[in-house]
Amino acid sequence: MKFIDEFRDQALVQDLARRLAALAAGPATIMEVCGTHTMAVARFGLKSLLPPGVQLISGPGCPVCVTDQIDLDAFLALGQEPDTVLVSFGDMLRVPGTRTSLEGLRAQGADVRVVYSPLDAVELARQTPAKQVVFFGVGFETTMPATALAIKTAAGYGLENFSVWCVHKTMPAALQALLASGEVRVSGLLCPGHVTTIIGAEAYDFIPAQFGLPCAVTGFEPVDVLLGVESILRQIKVGKPTVDNVYTRAVQVPANPRARDLLAEVFVPDDAPWRGLGVIPGSGVRIRETYARFDARARFPRVWEHLTPPPPSACRCGEVLRGVLRPLGCPLFAQACTPAQPLGPCMVSSEGACAAAYRYER
Repeated sequence: MKFIDEFRDQALVQDLARRLAALAAGPATIMEVCGTHTMAVARFGLKSLLPPGVQLISGPGCPVCVTDQIDLDAFLALGQEPDTVLVSFGDMLRVPGTRTSLEGLRAQGADVRVVYSPLDAVELARQTPAKQVVFFGVGFETTMPATALAIKTAAGYGLENFSVWCVHKTMPAALQALLASGEVRVSGLLCPGHVTTIIGAEAYDFIPAQFGLPCAVTGFEPVDVLLGVESILRQIKVGKPTVDNVYTRAVQVPANPRARDLLAEVFVPDDAPWRGLGVIPGSGVRIRETYARFDARARFPRVWEHLTPPPPSACRCGEVLRGVLRPLGCPLFAQACTPAQPLGPCMVSSEGACAAAYRYER
């Protein structure tokens, strides 16, 4: 049965490649916004199936990569606090800060833990009441509900030793800023399926309305990605840009009401710094006053006292995130910067464009 399914997928991919060739009427640059899309495109060699003149470029869809250096340095500084446990997803472990990384801190003796869910951090706080447990809240709308639930759970337990260093960000605000800058010219956008399960496809209505660009919400299998590209090329051909949801098995047009209400209860919009994009108004969230006792920024205000702005870096991850530089175009790529010795997050994150190019496209 598995062989039959794989054969059907191969036949469908070949059919999609023929349909793409028939739709392509000229050059088109499509940005795959999500880092998971970037990795899938590289892993499955999907660029080789595109018609001449149609190209895919990466965007600011890797949450680890867009986490600003000063936010990372601040969280790393918590490692100097006594009786403090730093908790994070595994993707952040080797991301280089200005002086070290979470992995480096752990080698120096700091208590650094990796979890699969923010609720694991809450349970750790329950089990170690003598320690302050600080969770690094990184990610887009996909992971924000889990962090919000962890905060509510900690409140229910009455925990006094759990807090969140919140650097969560919202995808539509970044796309708005990127497109408004005019720095990179794209013909359409592949929008992230998992983020859109939370915010709904309607969150991208501003893209065709304000910028006249087609977009398609799609999943992460090869067929999903190619269906998204087909949708964008078709919209270009007929001259009617819209938001096309080709991931209907998971995504609805309106926002998920339960997730929306949970996020509104725990978080409030806030300005946020993005690596490569600067400070984008309303693109982040902060913890509401109701749950302020779980805000690590308020609990550890002295962390900022000795922080200084990071010095200029040779890493060009910011340009990669804006789509103005391809990973293979960076002079440091696979030379001074490798997965073993990364100079920036784009090379070490599992959703990083440089990591994808290094592994699959060299």
